Amino acid sequence: MTEQHGNAAGPEHGDDLAGAFGGNVRRRREEAGLTLEQLSAQSSVSRAMLSKVERGEKSPTIGVASRIAHALDASLSDLIGAPAAASGVAIVMRKDDRPIFRDPETGFERHMVSAAPGAGGAEMIIHHLPAQVSTGLLPAYPPGAEKQLVVLDGTLTVAIGGIVETLNAGDSLFLQADADHGFANRTNTRCEYIMFISRRT
Repeated sequence: MTEQHGNAAGPEHGDDLAGAFGGNVRRRREEAGLTLEQLSAQSSVSRAMLSKVERGEKSPTIGVASRIAHALDASLSDLIGAPAAASGVAIVMRKDDRPIFRDPETGFERHMVSAAPGAGGAEMIIHHLPAQVSTGLLPAYPPGAEKQLVVLDGTLTVAIGGIVETLNAGDSLFLQADADHGFANRTNTRCEYIMFISRRT
């Protein structure tokens, strides 16, 4: 796997978003009445790593961040710092205002592009997956969670429940997200895809 290094967010305000992620993790943990040891047991993330993440000293990989989010019963967007809920006939989020998560080990990027996150129980995200990079297996979402995606550029390999599908630009896929699943770019060119996540209650 090719390794590329970076912050946990976009280059212009990465430190701010990395700090926000850690602060949100600590806030959600304290609201849930969990100690670091308890969150460590529930997330399978070491206490030392959790402590560094909460203090903004360590940018987690996408796999670690996802396990923390699921253990806190939160969405990754919540912890990254989704835009505040707004109301109105039309809501705009400018490109420069996107919350961005960047995996410090692989360069994988997750761009939150929902102008009204959570509206209708769904969110929209753009993923940038560098050449020869995989997210690894991500933890299962709660029952009722679904993902749909369309590949904009490049080739994407999706693994879920023992099934592997390869998608090219223009191809789309629907999956029940209540099982471990992962995304990989096994080519030598960058891959970009839009993902819609919905949660049925």
